[in-house]
Amino acid sequence: MLYDTLAAEARQGDGLDPVRLAALDRARPLVDLFDRRQAEIQGDGTLWKGEREFEEHVARLTALEDEVHERLDASAEEEGRAALLCLLPVVESDSAFAWHFTDALKALATRSHGWTPGEVAVMLVRASAFRDRYRSAPALEIALIAAERLGPDQRRELAPWLRGADREFAGADVPIEERKRVTRRLSALLVDMEEAHVPSGLIPERGAWAEPLRSRVSTEPGATAEFARFIRHLGRLSSPRPSQKWSRECVALADAASMRGTVAECLRALVECEPQCSKDDGAHADWLDGHEYHYHYLVHQNHGDFARGVVWAAALTGGPETVLLLDGLALRAGTRNGDLYEDVKLAGAAINALGAAADPGALESLWRLQAKIKDRALRKQLDAALRTAAGRQGITPAQLVERSVPSHGLGPDGSLERTLGEHTVRLAVEDAATVRLTFTGANGKAAKTAPAAVKDGFAGELKELKALAKEVRGTLSTERARIEALMSDDRVWPYGEWREHYRDHPITGVIVRGLVWEFQREDGTWHAAMTPPGEPPAHVRLWHPIRATVDGVRAWRERIVDERVRQPFKQAFREIYLLTPAEEETGTYSNRFAAHIVRYRRLYALFKDRGWQANFLGRYDGGYNGEARREFGGGEWRACFYHEPVDDDTDWAPEYASTDQVRFERRQGRGWADVPLAGVPPLVFSEAMRDVDLFVGVTSIAADADWADRGEDRFAAYWRAATFGELTASAEVRRAALERILPRTKIAGRCSLDGRYLAVRGELRTYKIHLGSSNILMEPDDSYLCVVQARGGTKGTPYLPFEDERLSLILSKAFLLAADHKITDETILHQIRRGA
Repeated sequence: MLYDTLAAEARQGDGLDPVRLAALDRARPLVDLFDRRQAEIQGDGTLWKGEREFEEHVARLTALEDEVHERLDASAEEEGRAALLCLLPVVESDSAFAWHFTDALKALATRSHGWTPGEVAVMLVRASAFRDRYRSAPALEIALIAAERLGPDQRRELAPWLRGADREFAGADVPIEERKRVTRRLSALLVDMEEAHVPSGLIPERGAWAEPLRSRVSTEPGATAEFARFIRHLGRLSSPRPSQKWSRECVALADAASMRGTVAECLRALVECEPQCSKDDGAHADWLDGHEYHYHYLVHQNHGDFARGVVWAAALTGGPETVLLLDGLALRAGTRNGDLYEDVKLAGAAINALGAAADPGALESLWRLQAKIKDRALRKQLDAALRTAAGRQGITPAQLVERSVPSHGLGPDGSLERTLGEHTVRLAVEDAATVRLTFTGANGKAAKTAPAAVKDGFAGELKELKALAKEVRGTLSTERARIEALMSDDRVWPYGEWREHYRDHPITGVIVRGLVWEFQREDGTWHAAMTPPGEPPAHVRLWHPIRATVDGVRAWRERIVDERVRQPFKQAFREIYLLTPAEEETGTYSNRFAAHIVRYRRLYALFKDRGWQANFLGRYDGGYNGEARREFGGGEWRACFYHEPVDDDTDWAPEYASTDQVRFERRQGRGWADVPLAGVPPLVFSEAMRDVDLFVGVTSIAADADWADRGEDRFAAYWRAATFGELTASAEVRRAALERILPRTKIAGRCSLDGRYLAVRGELRTYKIHLGSSNILMEPDDSYLCVVQARGGTKGTPYLPFEDERLSLILSKAFLLAADHKITDETILHQIRRGA
């Protein structure tokens, strides 16, 4: 019987048993009611005979629980206190009880008065002994509610038990939100009695990042009130950005406690310290392929808010070096690095602190982080930080970004020189894809590798120059992607602004000078050119072929090839996607790229590379329907590309996916609204569909030259239809490029363009290379020829006006097959001779 069990526990002789026994007698009716409920739950030990018997059991149990609730709600003062004293052990031992009756017990504790310190002490002792993650917090919160009903003098009598509860609860495994709620209540009671109180566990016992705080405590026994107030203040920050009131108080408290240097040390440690391993604190381990896997983290989840407070305190009170530390923390915590887990709280605090900083270096940091952080939530915080910084300067976020591009100390020509002994080292941005270090000795000869004299005599300086070259390469890559994204934005710059931040920038300028721009004349008309006219124009915009005439596009393509210009990205030869009659009929979605079978992991990687946000497909809730999204047109429009797995028996992620619709949305306040295709700006529609065409073209199994050797396969029909099917817009652009490139090659006499193929006449046979998939058919019977791309890609192909791996592959196959009599690979020769 429950009464006998509770009575036995009350006689354990800890000095509090008379209180328990007296309460037990007063609460006897309620305890007996719980006994009846427990007996109904356990039944007679036999299985239910049928549905009717089970329904009768549920009805009886529900009636008993309703009776318990009514009894608790109607409990008088003395009976209510007695019930709480007695039933806390039931909270510990019966999870179903805790689930059903905790709220009722909290309400009972709230309206009960007349508590004595002895009664509350009994509850604190009992609650502090609970270590279960689901029941320790509710039990302690009930006891604390009762403690709050005591007067000030009575609370002071409870000080030993409250401190004990504080120590025990710090080590309990409790959900984060429950921990916060209970800790606030417990801390308020202790601070009311002792201003210098620091909640147990608030300063982490482990983790190198908190060592400066632990050292401060150990060197100054007995925390001062100023120190305690500052520490408690740090733990109260529960959002990515603090309020102005919190920030003002933080600075004042840090100065009062002399904590500026200490929090700066903590921030440095977060950037430089070794991460903690989940194995060290008994945290849950993941299992992969039958092996136990422990993850690493910078800050334990229980201390996330406190660490965020430390970061903001360092940002608000630190000096110029703080920006570099915040940049390093945002990158370290905001990107997945091996088995070090991302910490969104820490990274978000660092990002928002950079956005609030007045230091110009903070803007450069935010600019760099945009290219490196992929997490969707953090990218939103990056956008918010940029808007905050831009609003402070009275400009748009786009203007802020382009004005924050670092120059890395390079001169106007995109280079810098350093003298190291007898050698001059030159770092130069040679083109939109190349940053090079060259070493020139006293004899005037330049070398691409560092000579021994530089390696041995200037190792530190050489290391710094190599690190700088790496940073410049990153900036160059980021700028190339940013400017290409402007192809969907009908952006117009005042000429002076464009000249300063684009043409004359030492890094951005290298990209700009390889592109076609439009300059507005005095009469308002636009003129396309790669260099500004003699008379400064009023405005500038980026040229897009969708706004040009057919003759204008053709002229630019011929000029680019004639002058052997290699553009930073495909511009003159850029694909154009216009609304089709089928899309006008469907109205709100496009099926142009639907029903393709693609390699899923390659598709997902390409999403991330092109800046699309997508959920990961897999066998979990939300993993059976894929939706990839990307913003276009300066963030005012969004394209959505739907896809789904085609493997039902996969253990985790599918190997293949099937593509589906493309839809568009327009920003509407803080949300998005669906729009018909006809309402999407042509630039936005074309650029979004170009990305989707790229996804399908690169990841489709139709591009797999080995697929034909699989024999019977469930995707064989799709492969045959897609691999030699009609040309997409990207394949049509390859055809246009080949029309201009082939006449300049030594195999021009053996090649011709025939519909969707490049025909190549060899000595043994004639071949047809498909301009979409790059797969090969052999005449006269159109038998398939499998030629697999060599490891390392294509080398030695002729000049191309833009980067296109598929076009390079087509040309390399053409050169190989034009001299088929020189082929030595027996695998290829056997296929050629078989039908010759």
